[in-house]
Amino acid sequence: MSNVTELFSSLVFDDKKMQERLPRITYKSLKKTVKNGEPLDISVANAVANAMKDWAVEMGCTHYTHWFQPMTGVTAEKHDSFIFPTEGGGIIMEFSGKELIKGEPDASSFPSGGIRATFEARGYTTWDPTSPAFIRDKTLYIPTAFCSYTGEVLDKKTPLLRSMERLSEVAVKLLHLLGKEDVTRVSTTVGPEQEYFLIDKKMYDQRPDLIYTGRTLFGAPAPKGQELEDHYFGSIKTRVSAFMNELDEELWKLGVLAKTKHNEVAPSQHELAPIFETSNIATDHNELTMEVMKKVAERHGLVCLLHEKPFAGVNGSGKHNNWSISTNTGENLLDPGKEPQNNIQFQLILAAVVKAVHEYQDLLRLTVASAGNDHRLGANEAPPAIISMYLGDDLGALVDSIVNGTEYKGKDSSDMVTKVNVLADFQKDSSDRNRTSPFAFTGNKFEFRALGSSLNIACPNYMLNTMVAQELAEFYEELKDKSDLVRAAKALIKKTLTEHKNIIFNGDNYSAEWVGEAEKRGLCNYRSLPEAMAHYVDRKNIDLFEKNGILNESEIRARYDIELEHYTKQIRIEALTMIDMAEKNITPSVISFVSELTDAALAKKSLSSSVSVYVETSLVEELSEKLEAFVKKTDELKQAVSGLASVDGSLEKAVYCREKIFALMGELRTVGDSMEQKTSAEYWPYPSYGELLFGV
Repeated sequence: MSNVTELFSSLVFDDKKMQERLPRITYKSLKKTVKNGEPLDISVANAVANAMKDWAVEMGCTHYTHWFQPMTGVTAEKHDSFIFPTEGGGIIMEFSGKELIKGEPDASSFPSGGIRATFEARGYTTWDPTSPAFIRDKTLYIPTAFCSYTGEVLDKKTPLLRSMERLSEVAVKLLHLLGKEDVTRVSTTVGPEQEYFLIDKKMYDQRPDLIYTGRTLFGAPAPKGQELEDHYFGSIKTRVSAFMNELDEELWKLGVLAKTKHNEVAPSQHELAPIFETSNIATDHNELTMEVMKKVAERHGLVCLLHEKPFAGVNGSGKHNNWSISTNTGENLLDPGKEPQNNIQFQLILAAVVKAVHEYQDLLRLTVASAGNDHRLGANEAPPAIISMYLGDDLGALVDSIVNGTEYKGKDSSDMVTKVNVLADFQKDSSDRNRTSPFAFTGNKFEFRALGSSLNIACPNYMLNTMVAQELAEFYEELKDKSDLVRAAKALIKKTLTEHKNIIFNGDNYSAEWVGEAEKRGLCNYRSLPEAMAHYVDRKNIDLFEKNGILNESEIRARYDIELEHYTKQIRIEALTMIDMAEKNITPSVISFVSELTDAALAKKSLSSSVSVYVETSLVEELSEKLEAFVKKTDELKQAVSGLASVDGSLEKAVYCREKIFALMGELRTVGDSMEQKTSAEYWPYPSYGELLFGV
């Protein structure tokens, strides 16, 4: 490995390289755009483009691409070379500010929810100067936003950037009101912990379900799963360690702050955690991380699975979204300080977050909804589908004291006494963690734990930013004309926490009792994407995004249709894959095994009529019954998939997929998995769970 300090950001056109290569005036102008959100001048863009091109060519690049995040769930890129023809048939390498700022992909070929028709093809990508360009595979990658010819947002990044600016705007006004005149910008920061599975590529290639859908649609449990709890934080296998080491190097070259790596709970499951970055860069880096994970895995004969539930019966994969708010002066607004009972600023921010999560719990739930994540939420391996907040003992006591008007008795951090002379005593945190909570306070940040592993984190973060911005704006309006600001702020904090304390729950979110308790509190319990997504277009949610300038109503309704259509297509692809596997491989394989058993029984009987063939005949009978049921369930699933064409409406189609098709898929799988347990491994057409989970 090269020197890490030299390796880090070596493939990024970062701040250091800009200072070295840009004229001083140009550099300062660009920094004003990045730090203060000031408009970008074309002359600055021209200078940046030229310097960026020179650096990229020196690094061996021949092409550039506008890298963006459409509503497909993956990133997109179109590569153009730097070459430009000259007289006499030669070429020069050129890259202008115009080319840096604007690209033109086909808008009608990406999901638009009806905003763009096929004949309305024009769309634009536009450079995001707040996220640095980087090099991959001899190509300069330029992070961009994506919109249609008529201005509608067609990507996941633009709403995030807008939400960051909006939150900064209202937070700065409120902080100025509280006397923090030196604050000019507030940023949200994110540290997304990424879970994933690694399996052998040769076995992956034998599983059509993994290839087409990212998860196993059939698979009987292995004799061993995660019940011994020996994989979590266990010794990392040599092959996996080699993958992780290369992954770290590749991510460090790209400026990704990869920090922690370890084995997760399930066999073959692992996690990577980065250091916090501003929300838009963290989003770019997380998308980049997922892409690099897959490419590095290939070089090690592995496949990286990012589906939320690739294997039934063991834990699926999530992505913990650690979210915080900081000022340009270096202050974390979610830090309670040593005396939170006297910290009015912190109490105001906390009250705003509590109110936001309570009033817009449906938005937080739907932003983590997906066909894959529906397998995890509420399955005692991830937070439940019910959104609630965990504040811990210390902050919980603070809220109680404010609401009830009683004295606050905080829990002081104390020393952990090890009672072993050679082990140092150390200071404990003021409160424990709660891994069952979907939205937990963890010292100076909130950990939104309900995200699925493949999710683009832009969506939950722009919703979180927007809803908190809305509450901060309301707080500012209520407090701006008050003569006694402290008294008014205290009254507002008490009123807010009293009205919204129902969202706070510090107990076991996995318990059956919590479901009933949450219902009494009026909290939502949307168990699937169709249930949750139906509320995206509720009037209060449309008003929230329009009022804060994040999305207009047509853009929201387009996203509503896109998500429902994507869910429907995903379930349909899974169903068709199951049918294909059942008819082409599983049914013929079991028939062949039954035939061999029958032939074996007949051969034994031909030798002597007194020879027992009980084992063979009983197994033949059992498998024949199961096979008959399997074929019947396959036909029922085929009919259900055909019936989807007659269902009108995006929500109705999604509900039909969930209630009809998905239910039949479960029934078909149950029969199929029971046959796998009775069929010779020699005949079963696919690698088993044991081979997949323990084959690396």
